[in-house]
Amino acid sequence: MKKIIAYNRVEKPVLDTLNKKYDVRFFKDIDPATDPEFLKQLGEAEGIIGLDLPVDENLLNHAPNLKIVSNVSVGYNNLDVEALKKRNIMATNTPDVLNDTVADSIFGILIATARRIPELDQYVKNGEWDEAAVGNNLFGIDVHHKTLGIIGMGRIGRAIAKRAHFGFDMNILYHSRNQKPDVETTFQAGYRTLDDLLAESDFVLLITPLTPETEGLIGKREFGQMKNTAIFVNGSRGKTVVEQDMINALQNGEIAGAGLDVYTNEPIEKDNPLLTMKNTVTTPHIGSSTHETELKMSEVAAKNLVAGLNDRKPPNLIDASMWTDEGK
Repeated sequence: MKKIIAYNRVEKPVLDTLNKKYDVRFFKDIDPATDPEFLKQLGEAEGIIGLDLPVDENLLNHAPNLKIVSNVSVGYNNLDVEALKKRNIMATNTPDVLNDTVADSIFGILIATARRIPELDQYVKNGEWDEAAVGNNLFGIDVHHKTLGIIGMGRIGRAIAKRAHFGFDMNILYHSRNQKPDVETTFQAGYRTLDDLLAESDFVLLITPLTPETEGLIGKREFGQMKNTAIFVNGSRGKTVVEQDMINALQNGEIAGAGLDVYTNEPIEKDNPLLTMKNTVTTPHIGSSTHETELKMSEVAAKNLVAGLNDRKPPNLIDASMWTDEGK
């Protein structure tokens, strides 16, 4: 019976199904450096499935039989792709499953920041609502008919554009590596250079993957190009932004607010200034996390895993060169 290592965020119904055909060993909060049992089981495993385990040269040196790593996520910056390819190990992710869920969450954060919903929630719950009509010091700003600049027009970017255009009559601008004629037609969107997008947008929404090219993409210079009335929303990865530059921009009034689901360090530091600002909305990197989507992601990851274990091409290889027509 083939051995599988499963770790964080594989849903129980999926584990139960895998257990019927495979020898599944589950680990929670793995620290390979201090968990000899994990390393022992890894040495016999042909597949691993889970979320956020750093798979690098050091770990792979303990996995001589490994055939496939199945990430329960869209992102795969936890994987050393070149090291995997060198060893002819397949790697997969779970695209498409969470597009709408993340788009709902990120657009919700945008609205919450614009209309100051978390702040107003606390205003009411803290007993500060003393008069029927609140003062304009608590007013937010409109979302409808404003200009939304989306940096990264992939699957999730398109799902956000759909909500913004059809639901809120927003003017859509976008920046990506390539122009997307279908996006321009469907959402009446305009392609812009990054500089022009930053200067023209009322809302700047970052939804790029984390790569060497996008790390630190938005920093002091970019915040300085935004309108001082602009709201910045980050739904990508924390390290795509120079966090201290964002903090400075918020404190200095270079931008009006920020809605954030991701941070440089996660969990975010307890003393991080972002947590005490009234012009920020913060959530705990939960954009894709609903009960329904978590289960679907686990199911897709399991299908990828089973295909690889049985010498079939997994549906969601992160690099096409990990498979050839001749198979494995």
